[in-house]
Amino acid sequence: MLQEEFEYYLKHQKELVAKYKGRVLVIRGQRVEGDYSTDLEALEAASKKFPLGSFLIQLCEPGSDSYTQTYHSRVAFARA
Repeated sequence: MLQEEFEYYLKHQKELVAKYKGRVLVIRGQRVEGDYSTDLEALEAASKKFPLGSFLIQLCEPGSDSYTQTYHSRVAFARA
């Protein structure tokens, strides 16, 4: 689900950043359907035009930081 849209973003990230850097994109299929200032704006606009789950909302920034999150666990292991 949304694999096609994410792969499109990755493949075209450099050219998209040149045009839309800092904007929030709505991608459907292999096409940018709009660019917005915030993710909420993008969601509101896209959900009026397309069914939920049929589009990707993606911050357009260089590198992997815009689509990667790292979570750290505070788990400790001890032997009894």
